[in-house]
Amino acid sequence: MSNQELDNLVKLGTLKAESGTPAEFDGLVSSAKKRLVDARNDSLVFESRFDLAYNAAHGFAPAALRHKGYRSDKRYAVFQALPHTLGLEAAVWRVLAKAHNDRNLVEYEGYSHVDTQLLADLIRCATLLEHTVAQLPRLTNEAGR
Repeated sequence: MSNQELDNLVKLGTLKAESGTPAEFDGLVSSAKKRLVDARNDSLVFESRFDLAYNAAHGFAPAALRHKGYRSDKRYAVFQALPHTLGLEAAVWRVLAKAHNDRNLVEYEGYSHVDTQLLADLIRCATLLEHTVAQLPRLTNEAGR
């Protein structure tokens, strides 16, 4: 997978070129996995499950970005980069973009519309991210850019 698209995002200021470390990658993945397990727990309230699933996806996505040798300070950008970091199709990115927008409505405007289909789609996408990230080669100190 070419880094040209990611390098273009660096030029635009959306990403920074910076090699990830194995510890950073492993920490992001470990945290995301734990959140995804809890997001699947039907005994938790919907809002908690949504938050956990969103943050699981948001853990796997920056892990993939760091694996490629980039970083972003923008939450949304890690989802935008998924076609270039993990080769995922646009349908996955659209679900994550919708979840991101709903997450912002909850966080910043107190909006709390329960959408069980979005939660199911979000868990499905986070699970896909988990499996795809698990297929990446082991990151070493020399890996990345």
